[in-house]
Amino acid sequence: MAVDEVLWTEFHRVVNMTSRELADWLRTREAGTDDEPLPDQAGTPKGHHVLAILGKRKSDVDSADEAVMRAVVDRVHAERREDLEPVAGEAHWRRRLMSLGHDPLKPVR
Repeated sequence: MAVDEVLWTEFHRVVNMTSRELADWLRTREAGTDDEPLPDQAGTPKGHHVLAILGKRKSDVDSADEAVMRAVVDRVHAERREDLEPVAGEAHWRRRLMSLGHDPLKPVR
């Protein structure tokens, strides 16, 4: 399946966290005093899907990946201005976007 070039480019623009940053964030997000999940299971399913997509070549993206990419792009655009300039906001808002790979305090790539 050939992924839409515009979607591929925009996904990689709005996902401004590296794979390592996202993986670290997903593990940190789940850390607490209660039972912690295994490191590779911490975080949201969508966050893990984003992480998996970041590790793929464009030619390896499937329809499920494309649906997640579109959802992430749509969500980030719905919650941010089009220019995606770094901006502070409510802590819960930032954490929610970071779980999708977008840190509102970082410039876009």
